[in-house]
Amino acid sequence: MTTEDNPDILDQLEIRVLAVLAEKEATTPDAYPLSLNALTNGCNQLSSRDPVMTLTDAGVHDVLQRLMQRKLVAEVSQAGARVAKFEHRMRIKWTLEPDKLAVLTVLMLRGFQTAGELRARCERLHAFGSIEQVEVCLQFLIDKYPPLVARLARGRFAQLLAGESFVEQQEIAGTFSGKVRADSGVDRLAQLEAEVLQLRAGFDDLSAQFALFKQQFD
Repeated sequence: MTTEDNPDILDQLEIRVLAVLAEKEATTPDAYPLSLNALTNGCNQLSSRDPVMTLTDAGVHDVLQRLMQRKLVAEVSQAGARVAKFEHRMRIKWTLEPDKLAVLTVLMLRGFQTAGELRARCERLHAFGSIEQVEVCLQFLIDKYPPLVARLARGRFAQLLAGESFVEQQEIAGTFSGKVRADSGVDRLAQLEAEVLQLRAGFDDLSAQFALFKQQFD
């Protein structure tokens, strides 16, 4: 399902921009709301991002325009400010408390996560005292209508802002990628075993030739 089919579905650039605004609100409140340049730098950050992106100011500006039309982002006028600043409205849009917003933000920034991974990676946004507290937030996000989070196999969770079909595609891609890596390992092991057998056969042949050669002097 595309954003054209369902206006509530967000694309990956929109998700990244929103998540960066929410992250920086929590981690660098003195610099929030963000300028276009600061937001672009946050979107292109190499750490705590999956996938890593390379966006331009112009591209981020276009995304902001779409998000402002959806009332998910607002431009903020600050006295004496020389550049426009932007803030997210996810807290208002989905009625999220800071702990729920932190969990959703990390899922938006880093892809599929377990509750344990979320607890560790949410620390700068919201400090959870236990994994159980994270699970309470996850259940809240799952129970919302429409749901914002889905429970996956192997104890992982995913945000649903890009739609269920996108999550399914990513899950299949991840499973296939893991299978390819596993198969590659099996193939490599088989190749090494074959090489060892070949070397052993060569060694046995040399040993036999040496034995025949030695018999000439006995």
